Amino acid sequence: MMKKAFITGITGQDGSYLAEYLLNKGYMVHGLIRRSSNFNTQRIENIFNHTRLKLHYGDLTDSSVLSKLINNIRPHEVYNLGAQSHVAVSFEVPEYTVNSIAMGTINLLEAIRACVFSIGRPMKYYQASSSEMFGNPEIMPITEKTPFDPKSPYGCAKLYAFHQTKNYRESYGMFACNGILFNHESPRRGETFVTRKITRAVTRIKLGLQNELVLGNLDAKRDWGYAGDYVRAMHRMLQVDRPDDYIISTGESYSVRDFLTIAFGHYDLYYEQYVKSDPKYIRPSEIKELRGDYSKAKSLLNWNNEVSFEELVKMMCDSDMDIAEQEYINVES
Repeated sequence: MMKKAFITGITGQDGSYLAEYLLNKGYMVHGLIRRSSNFNTQRIENIFNHTRLKLHYGDLTDSSVLSKLINNIRPHEVYNLGAQSHVAVSFEVPEYTVNSIAMGTINLLEAIRACVFSIGRPMKYYQASSSEMFGNPEIMPITEKTPFDPKSPYGCAKLYAFHQTKNYRESYGMFACNGILFNHESPRRGETFVTRKITRAVTRIKLGLQNELVLGNLDAKRDWGYAGDYVRAMHRMLQVDRPDDYIISTGESYSVRDFLTIAFGHYDLYYEQYVKSDPKYIRPSEIKELRGDYSKAKSLLNWNNEVSFEELVKMMCDSDMDIAEQEYINVES
């Protein structure tokens, strides 16, 4: 029997990689997208016409639509990757951030619980949790036992969703897992995130399309991995016998300066000549460092990251150079 998966946030970075991964494994993939006046399917263009991909309009804050979709599709696996995912933006739109993450999770869990009761078979659930739930921990690396202390509306909302996922697992016996993912990037990362800001800027600077780049805290350190590696971990969490919560990370942390050094060095440039730091881009509650211990996932899921930090930075630079070169052609013509 062909497995069916339902993915919220399918047009996002993680959703697009996960959809590709599941299609390659023979799944029927259903994805939730928000209706808007503009198409937002660029990240899934290469699979948009796939015969085993079906997109559905809806929103995580609309419980009635979610219930109908879950009942009609009756997926074997549900991956909740949707919602407002930018930490800095969550300070500007806290209510929307909390509604989409916290209430969206409850709506989806309730829809699954009701459907499982009616159809009489299990439905496995993956919740996209975040390293931002830990705030500024005193001890590194961070493990599944590290105390939570979120420092943003985004982190607080993710913590609520994390606990509700555990609650539904323990109270109703649902197969529900939290994947506590540390920062993961790719050429499909949104351009408002610091990594894409850097790779977009350095390629444009190299071609004379841009003169400088303004960022916030250059000393912030993060555990950066490749999104394509991380979706494999999501899938593996739902293939084991027992549901649990797992940290997914690389075990290494690098500063924004480190990212800048590799990105600019890839084009024989020195970031110090082009990059400025402006306090207005620093978060109200800044997190100094996040570094995870993924030994549990390595042991129980047989998962390991494959793309190194340097390879990731150069991959993103090469992809953005293609975009910058097209911009250069357009300017010249």
